[in-house]
Amino acid sequence: MPLSEAQITEFRSGVLRHFSEEGRDFPWRRTRDPWLILTSEIMLQQTRIETVLARWDSWISAYPTPAALSAAPLSEVLACWKGLGYNRRALALRNAAVRIVRDHGGAVPESEEDLRSLPGVGAYTARAVRAFAFGLPGIVIETNIRAVFLFYFFQDRDGVPDRDLEPYVDAVLDRDDPRTWYYALMDYGAALKKREPNPSRRSASYARQSPFEGSRRQVRSAVLHTLSARGPLAQADLREAAAERVGPYARDPEFDGRLARAIKELESEGFVEEKDGVLGLKD
Repeated sequence: MPLSEAQITEFRSGVLRHFSEEGRDFPWRRTRDPWLILTSEIMLQQTRIETVLARWDSWISAYPTPAALSAAPLSEVLACWKGLGYNRRALALRNAAVRIVRDHGGAVPESEEDLRSLPGVGAYTARAVRAFAFGLPGIVIETNIRAVFLFYFFQDRDGVPDRDLEPYVDAVLDRDDPRTWYYALMDYGAALKKREPNPSRRSASYARQSPFEGSRRQVRSAVLHTLSARGPLAQADLREAAAERVGPYARDPEFDGRLARAIKELESEGFVEEKDGVLGLKD
């Protein structure tokens, strides 16, 4: 359903009024440095803002540029990333830094096509970097923005795909200042989810995150942090050390299967390599 100019004006005014009164302040919002903004977007994927804030200063101090991260050993990168979860994001960001240095002269590219060619960068991340770092308009949808449009325009529907939200996101977009507009939408959506039943449950992409404890994700994390802390290990020694890290979950009859699958995944993703029966981080 097309929106009238009056509807668009009213909608924008409400969102921007909330932002002027209750907008949030984060360190990555105080910069237009494309590298720092790309870093923040990768860090924030499936991770609470409070968790990222706790690691932000130490990470940025260690890797303020793509060149700094691209030159860092994987063991150091994983150690610095510890606590942020989903270690594949750390590897993707490091690999993106390598590509930025190699293919773009050390500067984060501006075009969506070039951004999406980087490891770990999909449509949302590319468009967010373009909006927040370069001030370029585009359709940006993440969890809080999605909640706003579901709440206002799709109250009577479930299983709503993002493609149905896109015409509304495009219609109300402030093309002159997409950076401020999308920050305002994010903050409005975050506040909305605190006072209303989460509208995101009506999204086709909504899914509850499975528990970390006892999962393959926990086993993957145990393998990576063990190899990062202790260096290369024979598989039997790695099993013992990983079992110590996961605690009572190592007694699960499926632990060895999870461990084997985790190691295979980590090898295929470029984290781990085996040499002469010894497993170590791949640098």
